[in-house]
Amino acid sequence: MKIAVATEGGQVAEHFGHAPQYTIFTITEGKIKDQMVIENPGHKPGFLPRYLAERGITCIIAGGMGSRARQLFEENNIAVVTGAKGLVKDVAAAYLSGRQETGADLCHHAGGEEDN
Repeated sequence: MKIAVATEGGQVAEHFGHAPQYTIFTITEGKIKDQMVIENPGHKPGFLPRYLAERGITCIIAGGMGSRARQLFEENNIAVVTGAKGLVKDVAAAYLSGRQETGADLCHHAGGEEDN
């Protein structure tokens, strides 16, 4: 299992698509076994869900994302957790222990429409 956390300065980024980086956690037997940081390869409509799915990601954690992006992640069999904030590693650990729940979306889109 692999989890991607939208990352900005070691913290969970408010919006998944505009995050400068993603921290990828490899999970084995319910524990973090490896982590790596990748740069955001670019924010184009529909690209990031496919890009992360091709890398084996099964869950994306972010402060927020729009409904279309959420739909695209789900179509790629990637679970979506929004409303996260804090240190990336702490949020990943909370998710693994069942303490990180989907919360209020923390990003706000101009004009009410979301990116994907």
